[in-house]
Amino acid sequence: MKNFALIGAAGYVAPRHMKAIKDTGNQLIAALDKFDSVGILDSFFPKADFFVEFERFDRHLEKLKRQGTKIDYISVCSPNYLHDAHIRFGLRLGANVICEKPLVLNPWNLKALEEIEKSSEGKVYTILQLRLHPSVIELKKKVDTGPTNEVYDVDLTYLTSRGHWYYTSWKGDISKSGGIATNIGIHFFDMLCWIFGNVKENIVHVRTHDRAAGYLILEKAKVKWFLSINSDVIPSAIQTKGAQTFRSLKIEGQEFEFSSGFHELHTHSYEKILQGEGFSLEKSKKAIQLVHDIRHVSLTEPKDNHHPLTKTPEAPHPFGSLKNSTRA
Repeated sequence: MKNFALIGAAGYVAPRHMKAIKDTGNQLIAALDKFDSVGILDSFFPKADFFVEFERFDRHLEKLKRQGTKIDYISVCSPNYLHDAHIRFGLRLGANVICEKPLVLNPWNLKALEEIEKSSEGKVYTILQLRLHPSVIELKKKVDTGPTNEVYDVDLTYLTSRGHWYYTSWKGDISKSGGIATNIGIHFFDMLCWIFGNVKENIVHVRTHDRAAGYLILEKAKVKWFLSINSDVIPSAIQTKGAQTFRSLKIEGQEFEFSSGFHELHTHSYEKILQGEGFSLEKSKKAIQLVHDIRHVSLTEPKDNHHPLTKTPEAPHPFGSLKNSTRA
């Protein structure tokens, strides 16, 4: 049984980590969050110590260490821009670190972590759960064993509704979340690079507060992609069913089905990590570089290489215009 501590206990993704810790037969010793709405802990680890101040959390873990209770893993579920600092904290404590994606916001943050990891007792792992999805694994095998010169036409659509709260939270601040492509798209971009190879060209058509769209040329695919948090973009047939999310990946015009099987992927990720087979810092590089470039590359007017939803009307920002909201 391994001892875990968790940073970011009140967030959306934290319960998946709590469940994974429990399902793999380990225990959560302590948790931290500046918000105290963490009653979910009772469902998994009611005896875990909880802190709303980092300093007291830090002091508690150091005390446990001196008393002989080693924290084997720190799970990081904090806001994106804090991942870097919280990973470094875990390494200084002598623990391994399991961090939600995006591991960091910028490529140079990753390089610094690699240097720190080399001189630390612990290792850093990230959650790239789509690489563990059975259907995605089969697709990669198909591409890997197919003709070496084959280039696939791919359409990626991911629409997931978010209300006005999104823009008040850290997620609506591009300097903290990395923007739409980073915050909701990082795992899809990682999946695409993992399956279809390195980025050869990266064209961005739209980059606003509620959507991003572009065209990627990978070694084995040409990808038209569109991401949005605007519920108005979700197809009416999906909306009438009360669904708030639409996910589609088309390869050569054929729908690739991977909508099911997501619920246990965090647990599966933890199993792999505990077996020494987790995704390292190195595995995150391509996707982190790609979303960083999507944030900064100059926009290009969409021509015949754009996603069908690229030119759909954009909703105004609920709190006024943002300097980061731009369209070619």
